Amino acid sequence: MTRRPVRAFVALGSNLEDPRRQLREAFSALDAISGSRLVARSPVYRSKPIGPADQPDYLNAVVELETRLEAEELLDQLQRIEQQQGRQRSRRWGPRTLDLDLLAFGDQRVDTTRLRVPHPEIPNRAFVLVPLADLASDLELPGLGRVSRLLDALDPSARSSLEVQP
Repeated sequence: MTRRPVRAFVALGSNLEDPRRQLREAFSALDAISGSRLVARSPVYRSKPIGPADQPDYLNAVVELETRLEAEELLDQLQRIEQQQGRQRSRRWGPRTLDLDLLAFGDQRVDTTRLRVPHPEIPNRAFVLVPLADLASDLELPGLGRVSRLLDALDPSARSSLEVQP
């Protein structure tokens, strides 16, 4: 565990087994991680799947955590939550009960065999960038830039394809 709390951002996505319930349960599980607390969460968005088109739309959100864990310790906890919620890794970009991606971890850059932070696909994924901007548009992502600038550079059609869910 780190001594000083770190601001971390986690993306959530689900398109199987009642995605709204999956996200609700994930919010609670994220808030229950030892040494961490959920500080904020974005609105929930509906998005088209990336990859195979033979799957349902996704529900997506981003949360901000304050954590005393190290980045890979937090990753371990995220993967534990995915497993508890029935995550199966059967095909790349396939349907899932729950996907949790560590997007940013303070001002740190992490590049290991298990983890890359900031997540390198943030600039290309409206379903991540838009809810991240809802929480932290002024966040500076090391090596990628400020979230608000990344959002401005996003293809407007990708941005408009998202629907906020009640």
